[in-house]
Amino acid sequence: MNQTTVSYKNDRYPLILLVLLGLALMWSLIRPADYFTWLLEVLPAGVGAVLLMAIYRQFRFTNLVYTLIWLHALILIVGGHYTYAEMPLFNWIRDTFGLERNYYDRLGHFAQGFVPALIVREVLLRKTTLGSGGWLTFLIVSVCLAISAAYELIEFVVAKATGTAAEAFLGTQGDVWDTQWDMLFALIGALTAVILLSGVHNKHLKQLKH
Repeated sequence: MNQTTVSYKNDRYPLILLVLLGLALMWSLIRPADYFTWLLEVLPAGVGAVLLMAIYRQFRFTNLVYTLIWLHALILIVGGHYTYAEMPLFNWIRDTFGLERNYYDRLGHFAQGFVPALIVREVLLRKTTLGSGGWLTFLIVSVCLAISAAYELIEFVVAKATGTAAEAFLGTQGDVWDTQWDMLFALIGALTAVILLSGVHNKHLKQLKH
């Protein structure tokens, strides 16, 4: 057994995050705005948690990446409880600054680029011969945009299948350019993560080797 395995075998940080996520899920189930919307929004977080637990012994991410995944899951859970169009804090921001709409969905799509960027970066650096540089950044951004585009297609299919019941899930609030803005914020999120967190991420990756 190598030193890396010993070092992380007794690390309870991912378990703590999982417990906190479970508590957040239980809170979100208490009188959400709509149970169908709640299911649609929270489902990706649940699937992601199950997948991470399934691969934990084969591929353990850094605590930085687990933290970001946890924060992204919280964004989804809160959005599921209130709906993206009625998240109270962003309603307050809208009313205080005279904005046209609740922009909580923009935060969600920013996270949809920001968080996967670090996930993809970690997988590529640990499982391929790629090093830091232009090709790594290009692949990270490309994968993040592909994920965001795929999610937009899923939203479209759900909207067609369920009709008006999916309106809260889409969270467009009458914005005809919503899909374009979603992709743009995912792109900004991915680039922001690479620019701001690559150095910190490298330090976390080095900890896996000691």
